[in-house]
Amino acid sequence: MSMNGIDISNWQNGINLDAVPYDFIIAKATQGKTYVSPDCARQVEQARARGKLFGVYHYIDGSGAIGEADFFIDNIKNWVGEGMLCLDWESNQNSAWDNEDYLRQVAQRVIDRTGIPPVIYVQQSRMAQVKPIADALNCALWIAQYANMNATGYQDAPWNEGAYSCAIRQYSSCGRLSGYSGNLDLNKAYMDAAAWKKYANPSGGASAPSPAPSKPSASAPSGSTLDLVYHIVTNDINGDARRDYCGSRYDDVQGFINDTHDASASTLAKWIRAGKYGNNPVRQTVIEACGGKYREAQDIINGKGKQTTYVVKSGDTLSGIAAKFGTTYQAIAAKNGISNPNLIYPGQVLKI
Repeated sequence: MSMNGIDISNWQNGINLDAVPYDFIIAKATQGKTYVSPDCARQVEQARARGKLFGVYHYIDGSGAIGEADFFIDNIKNWVGEGMLCLDWESNQNSAWDNEDYLRQVAQRVIDRTGIPPVIYVQQSRMAQVKPIADALNCALWIAQYANMNATGYQDAPWNEGAYSCAIRQYSSCGRLSGYSGNLDLNKAYMDAAAWKKYANPSGGASAPSPAPSKPSASAPSGSTLDLVYHIVTNDINGDARRDYCGSRYDDVQGFINDTHDASASTLAKWIRAGKYGNNPVRQTVIEACGGKYREAQDIINGKGKQTTYVVKSGDTLSGIAAKFGTTYQAIAAKNGISNPNLIYPGQVLKI
């Protein structure tokens, strides 16, 4: 028995999940200790209203294992026991990459907080390093491996199927499905609906009740939005504590954080010149804590321009490199004469 599904993030903001065919979705919820995907709640609730299976994932960025896990759980606690919990372990925007013990700490903290072993997403080339941790913690694996970057619909038998065991296989980032005009990540889950629900709620018991939503403080804190963000990131204020601190200004503050995380280096440079981030140390602290491209933006401001070459490291993917530089894998492939974007090699120098 198997099922077809998609994983989505704010790159698919506004996607109409009533129009797209799928058995399940897995939506990005959080990243690091500051970023909350703006469209996650809408995406999840639309799928749930349709009676579909769902999961949520946290993108690990290396900013502190316990803090990352807590930030994830604090932001998705209403879905604990209802949807599959997943951890995304990738090289891009992850300072802990190559340190699988960090991944173990995050996964263990999720288990300690929820009693639920998270499903771990990783590229197939890193599976050997991650599998022992997954086995030790009873975590299932969600493996990414692509045959090519060609557009495709759902596949009954993805390339290399059966070469290794996993709970979910992501086999394309160029999926095309009716009801949505852009690319989608396509997945095959090797389970039925009952098994999915077992991953989401291994004990089969009722979900732990969520605390009552925090009420905004009667008077919002003073200071600029930048002041509030700086206070939050330097004092590691997350979850309900962040909502309590920000009060009625929470949406503005979280929007500032999300915009900083998502912005290209050139956009950040423009905002820096306009004074949005003030001066250092505030500027660097805020941008880096929000996952922004501080160094690249400063290079643009200082007249160095964007980095024009990149040396491929073990575990890199062309799409991951493209995301790092605010471009597309197609553009990098064309600039470097790469006919198969799935084949790059450590030590290879790429023009960006």
